Formats: sequence, C-alpha cells, structure tokens
Amino acid sequence: MQRMKPNPPFLGAGAGIAVLAALAALASSARLDAAEAAGPTAEELRKIASAVPAKANATPAKPRRLLVFTLCRGYVHASIPYGARAVELMGERTGAFKATISDDIAWFEPEKLKQFDGICLVSALGELFLPADFDKLSADKQAEARQTDTRLKRVLLEYLRSGGGLAGIHGASYAFYQWPEFGEALGGLFDSHPWNATEKIAIKIDEPSHPVVAVFQGVGFEIIDEGYQFKDPYSRSRSRVLYSLDPSRTDMNKQGLRADRDFGLCWVRRFGQGRVFYTALGHNSEEFWNPLLLRHILDGIQFSLGDLAAPAEPRP
Repeated sequence: MQRMKPNPPFLGAGAGIAVLAALAALASSARLDAAEAAGPTAEELRKIASAVPAKANATPAKPRRLLVFTLCRGYVHASIPYGARAVELMGERTGAFKATISDDIAWFEPEKLKQFDGICLVSALGELFLPADFDKLSADKQAEARQTDTRLKRVLLEYLRSGGGLAGIHGASYAFYQWPEFGEALGGLFDSHPWNATEKIAIKIDEPSHPVVAVFQGVGFEIIDEGYQFKDPYSRSRSRVLYSLDPSRTDMNKQGLRADRDFGLCWVRRFGQGRVFYTALGHNSEEFWNPLLLRHILDGIQFSLGDLAAPAEPRP
C-alpha cells in the first residue's frame, strides 16, 4: 500500500511507481453557478501541463474528436475547469484526440454529435437537457422543454449503442439521475459519499494487469478525495471493476454503507457497440496535475474511443 505525502495527489511507494502525494486542497463546497466556477490560475495551468503524458499508449486508428462536456444542473464541482483543461491538453500533446470543451446541449443534436468519436463528462451532472429554470416555466414551455429532453436523450442513447464512446469522471455518475437508461449505460449511479473530500481513503487495484490501470503497477494507494458508493445498476456482474475502496485501510465507521462492502470506484464496460470508462476520482482540483492519474484518465479515454485494446467483460 502506497503512502502519500504533500504534493501531487496519491500516497505511494515501491514497485517502481513514483511516490504520489496527498491531495492538498478541498474543492469549494459552496454551490456555484457554472459561470462562477473559478478556473485554474497560470501556475496551476503550468502544473497541469507538466503532468500531462507526453505520449499516448495507443495510436489512434483515425483522427479522434472528443466532446468534453461540463454542464451542471445542481452542485458545480470547482475541479471541473481543471479536469476539462487537463483532458484537452492531453489530447493536444499526445495526438490521441482533439477536444471540444462545452456546456452547450446543442452539441447533442444528431448532426453535431456525430462529429465526435466520444464524450467525456467531467463531473457534468443533473438533468442536463432540461433548462435550469424549468420549474419556473409555464406549462407550455415545460412541455416544450420535455420534448427536447426526450429527443436528445434518444439521440444520446442511440449514439452510445451505435459505438460512441463514453468517459465519465467523478460527478458524472449523478448525470441524468432520473433517467434509468443512462445509469445502465454508465454502469452505476451515485448513491452517497460516506467519505468527504477532506478524508483519506485507500484504493486497491482489482486488476493490476488491465491496460487502463497499468500505470499503477498493481500498487494500491491512498488519496484525499470524496469516497463514493454506488447503487443499482452498479454490479460486478455488469461492469469490469478495475479499482475499489480498500475497507481494510479506510475508516469504515460511517453510516449507511453498502451491506456487501463492495465499493468499486473505477470500471469499464460495453454498452451496445460503445465502450464506457468511469472513475469516481476527481473531486479535488489538485488531482488534475498528478501524472499517474492523468495517464490513467488518458488510457481510460483511449479505451472509450476504441483505440486502447482492453477487456471489458465483467468479472463477478
């Protein structure tokens, strides 16, 4: 088990892995409007740029385009602009993909969405296709908004089933919370975070040889992050879990924990012809200048785009 020290995100030691550091700051706990979420400073951008991988582990089969979606209907994670910029930079530097960062649902119109090989939800959450002021609209306007919501959901579902990739980071498991089909596509829905964003949790690598987590070399680590637990449709019989919370090294004196003590935090899966990657890490902004985490996320995105060959069959 790796131990973290101050500066970057994980705690680590041995097995050829560079020592990872504890996440320092807690992302803002205040609820913000998207326009109010502060972006990275020049110094933080430098840190992100320094941590981005220099080369992708897989050569793209063709030039790839990735929609990095950041819209929130509810809690806005302060780490979103950090994660979005990190994803954009890793695409630029490695040539793995060209990213378009947006919070505009117009990108989900069929003619626009088909331009992309995959979607990355960087803590995008809530009922994304409904307007923020939906409850204040007239009955006619609400009916119109629901028609748009239903139509775009149908487009997204068909896109994923037909081979579009989906990568979800942290709060993405709270996206479309009232739409069961999205939970089925992603592989699980946020239930709660018994461990808050200032607490240390321990991670165990469930499948050390899997290409999406190979960067960790099988060595568990500790990290200061919001520790999620998931509800149905999360199941090891439906998704291939790559790492999970280690109860033997984490404070389990919490209320409302899963009875089975199965706290998967990262998985891959297939949805129709599409590929799905999800990690629950990423609440705190400092995680997005950790080199190992960025390598892991790049590998996960390349898996979702179909370029990184890796098994996705469940291992119950």
